[in-house]
Amino acid sequence: MSVRNAAVWAMASQYGAFVIQFATSVIISRFFLAPDEVGLFSIALAAAMLVAVLQDFGLSRYISGLADLTAEEVNRCSSVAFIFSLLITGAIAALAWPLAAFYGLPQLAPLLVIIAGSYLFLPMSVVPLALMARKMRFTGHFAVNVGGAVAHAIVALGLAWLGYSAFALAWGVLASGLARGLIAQVFEPAKTFPLRLDGLRPVLTFGGKASTLYMTGALGSRSPDLIVGRLVDLFAVGLFSRASSLAEQFRALIAGAIGGVFYPAFARLRDNGEPLAPAYLRVVSGYTAIVWPGMAGLALAASPLVMLLYGEVWIDTAPLLTMIALQSAMMMALPLVTDLPILLGRMNRLLVLNVVETMLSIALLVAGSLWAGAWGAAASRLPYALCYMAIYLGFMRGLVGFSLRSWLLVLARSIAVTLATLAPLTATYLFWQGPTEITLPVLFLAAALGGVGWLGAMFAVRHPAIDDICRMAAPLVGLVLPRLGAWLAGEQRAFGRAG
Repeated sequence: MSVRNAAVWAMASQYGAFVIQFATSVIISRFFLAPDEVGLFSIALAAAMLVAVLQDFGLSRYISGLADLTAEEVNRCSSVAFIFSLLITGAIAALAWPLAAFYGLPQLAPLLVIIAGSYLFLPMSVVPLALMARKMRFTGHFAVNVGGAVAHAIVALGLAWLGYSAFALAWGVLASGLARGLIAQVFEPAKTFPLRLDGLRPVLTFGGKASTLYMTGALGSRSPDLIVGRLVDLFAVGLFSRASSLAEQFRALIAGAIGGVFYPAFARLRDNGEPLAPAYLRVVSGYTAIVWPGMAGLALAASPLVMLLYGEVWIDTAPLLTMIALQSAMMMALPLVTDLPILLGRMNRLLVLNVVETMLSIALLVAGSLWAGAWGAAASRLPYALCYMAIYLGFMRGLVGFSLRSWLLVLARSIAVTLATLAPLTATYLFWQGPTEITLPVLFLAAALGGVGWLGAMFAVRHPAIDDICRMAAPLVGLVLPRLGAWLAGEQRAFGRAG
């Protein structure tokens, strides 16, 4: 499968899973669970994820990065996945009661035990998904991700309706893990038994470094719910978690799935001895052309969206969502800061920078939480994003070799496209209906006009991402509107000749 087709399937996977997960979160938050109940589950999940960040043990990157992959190496990786699934399950279960005592929340313990059980099914999916990514078979990823989301939705909604409170979400996590494992085995069977424990040194060496990196990253990304839950209260962590989750879901909807395609694609460039800078700038242009307008629009529409989706009880989530969405957009100016250093053998330097970044993230988060509760915690994400870019910019330039001027030109064009996208909603707020009074039809109209503005600006500024976007959109649009699909394909060729 080509990189472009793989990206289309990866996007379809992300869109399908997003629609299901998003609908589930809206229904549960609006009709079944209050912010403090969501906050309780969020603390349990964040604590589990701090340990479960080791679940992959770098196997996905290890398998994708190997020049030659034998059946024996696959068996070794499956054995490592099985061993680590047992270790992770045991570690999360062991932490359950001490963590419940630390927070003074007895219900945390059984929640963590249920979530721990979901990691028993990891060996069934980790290696198969890595093998499918290596082969660019993202049709299997689509089935696994969407199937897991469906299983989670059915169990979580059913149990929430029956009054299981936060436990409904925990059982949904367990159901999702089982479904993902079973589906992955159907598409790419990978035997775990008999265990193969010989020749594990390369796997363990790579996995040890990767896991250290993932752990420091997890401290930064998973600690917010834990810190807010400890320093503020369950209601605040519920609001913060819902804002973070919505921003992350939206970011993943826009471009999150494509990241899984880039690692094997850049591995091919490395193996062929081709320069990485042009490809990296295309990734930057693609991400910023799509993610920046989307996340900026989410930030601008936060208040009416929260009110329309979750109801008045969640309205304090809106300002938090605005700040977290802007942070997420800013960080997309430097994508692949973990993947490319791993691929190119610069993991030691990456570890040092990651530790520095994580310490800054936690320090800013603690300061913000003590200063102004959940609002301060969300506000701390903006200076953190600036620190992130300052830490990694020089490193990525030296690694990939891209020109600072070329990078800034891409960002300037993406800023212009973003402003054009936001113009209709901004004008609506100023001259028609404000954020607290805007109706759903008017919001949709402003969003649609923003989409028109985005498309017009993309062509007007000759954004470098328009070529790839036309290539990817042409076959999809052509299925429904053949003439429009043919026009997009022709425009892509014309743009390519002009460029």
